Amino acid sequence: MRWPRHVASLLLTVVLLTGPPILLVRAVGWPSVDSPRVALWQWVRDPLTEQNLILLLVVLAWLLWAFVAYLVTAATATRVWAGVRWLRRLPLPTPWQATATGVAGTAALTIATPTTPTPDASHPGTTTSTTNTDHDTVEQADTADGVAVPGGWLPRDVAEQVSAAAGLVWLRRRRAYRPTRPHRHTEDAEDLAPLPATVAAIQAATGSRPPPPAPAPAASLPPIGFPPAGVGLTGPGALDAARGLLITALLAAMRQHTIELVMTRCAVDMLLGPAAPHLRPAAGLRIVDTAAHATTLPVPDSTPALSHGADGGRRVLILDEPPPGSPATGGVTTVVLTAWPHATTWHVETDGHTHGSDTATAGPRVCVLDAVSTTDLLTVTGHLHPPTPDTPTQPQPQVRVPRPTAPHHDTIRPDKRMRVRVLGEPALLIDGTALTVRRTAARQALVFLAVHPDGVDSHLMAEALWPGLPGQRLTGRLYTTLSELRTAARTTGLPIIDRTGDRYRLHPDHVDVDLWHLLTAVDHAAATLTDPSIAWQAVVNAYTGDLAAGHTWAWLDPHRETTRRHVLDAYAALATAAPDPRQAFAYLQDAIRVDPYNADLHQQALRILTDLGEHAAAAELTDRYTRRLATAGLTPEGTLIRGGT
Repeated sequence: MRWPRHVASLLLTVVLLTGPPILLVRAVGWPSVDSPRVALWQWVRDPLTEQNLILLLVVLAWLLWAFVAYLVTAATATRVWAGVRWLRRLPLPTPWQATATGVAGTAALTIATPTTPTPDASHPGTTTSTTNTDHDTVEQADTADGVAVPGGWLPRDVAEQVSAAAGLVWLRRRRAYRPTRPHRHTEDAEDLAPLPATVAAIQAATGSRPPPPAPAPAASLPPIGFPPAGVGLTGPGALDAARGLLITALLAAMRQHTIELVMTRCAVDMLLGPAAPHLRPAAGLRIVDTAAHATTLPVPDSTPALSHGADGGRRVLILDEPPPGSPATGGVTTVVLTAWPHATTWHVETDGHTHGSDTATAGPRVCVLDAVSTTDLLTVTGHLHPPTPDTPTQPQPQVRVPRPTAPHHDTIRPDKRMRVRVLGEPALLIDGTALTVRRTAARQALVFLAVHPDGVDSHLMAEALWPGLPGQRLTGRLYTTLSELRTAARTTGLPIIDRTGDRYRLHPDHVDVDLWHLLTAVDHAAATLTDPSIAWQAVVNAYTGDLAAGHTWAWLDPHRETTRRHVLDAYAALATAAPDPRQAFAYLQDAIRVDPYNADLHQQALRILTDLGEHAAAAELTDRYTRRLATAGLTPEGTLIRGGT
């Protein structure tokens, strides 16, 4: 609360304004001179007399008080004038509006008060709104209409498509992974690199609030707000709007392969800059030389009309110059990166708001992205070649998942040990009893510290927990979050968090984490040379579920996939070493339950079934796997073995 400081400041100001005059008047009287000319002559003739020195000090004291009074008066006048200007700009209601508002407010309170349930603080399953509300997620920079991220703004449906595409990236990585002998170098794999920062910010924003009750179709073209025929773009946000259209069209093409985006090479250079040479013409994207060439490409007859109806766009053209003639029709939306005399021209602001060329007609708000955020999202859609070390598109350091070393717990007293469970549903347990950690951010911080046993810098931790938010907001949030963890563990009398400088970690002498036992088992299995089956089985036994099961934090996927791969490696090693093919198939079945999207595990299981002559079971396994991939939006890589073929 800040009012005590305000009161103290007011009292100090009053003392400074009234105290010195009272003391001066009581001590030496009012500042008056009966004969100023005589007093001045006496001071010039003999300035160092006691009377003249006292008079000089009194004059200086009054001048100092006058200066302080002037400063206080000027500051007060400035604040009063600012308040008057604010009141003058405040739209006051008319008498009818005030009356209607008062009646409506009274009716709302009268109706809502009896039916609003009051949380019972004594009931263990209920909490008040202030306790249950997680301010760290409510203040995300998103609304029901869109999501703001560093470098742009996306409509809500586009942001949700980005999150879905990011999930597909990890499913593809899971599908393509080939389990090997258990080892601790899995974290160095290229396909475990975290997704770009823009994607993490979008995932955090879309995951912080429930989806809208009626989301827009995922593959709607033209994007909401764009005319079906075409439009020219001008203004400071023209290129950003074109980049937003680029991402929106490619996201739609990922879901409906009959949708196509056509761009001229000059437009690609204008939108992507240094990353333009790495744009990959692939499914849903074609790059041509000129605008005339783009407009003469035939639209396939098999392209169905989309959710906007028979006139909905089935192909999007992004051109650097107006094409010859009028805008194309028949399922083509043309966007020109300059004014277009033969079509509507929009002036686009940097925040995505549009209006007509006459600046009087307001238009819709469209998706806007800068070059960096667009490049980040193109890595998710799969249309950007990874840069080689000789020709980097951006000087960004490659982030890798750290390889933590599980701390030893030889000095921990079992009766004082706090246990942290992160494999499965995260929980903080003391004597087997789960403690209540109310803040969502505190539970997330607990898991984050568990996967970083060696500790992590506070700045990196805050950026991971709240991606996309301004840095000045993160320090206070992190301190509040860690304070919640300390409060939850206060009953033990032992610190749960160890801080060294600006680095935090779970206290290794007081905390035991199930993930650390799994990592220790993996290290032991990797180092065992004779009869390693027992060590591999220990890895399997230590795995009790996915890391932070049920949570979708943006930073979690690399760590979750790393942990999952350790277990898949152990199952694959057990299956390879099993003398009985049926026992090997049982191990593979258990591994498939851990990761039902992995193609290599299914291939191995199908080979065993084929060798055993179980062709019907092999066909059933293949069909089940194909349906699972199709449901997730994936297709099988290569050709799966089907019943002996």
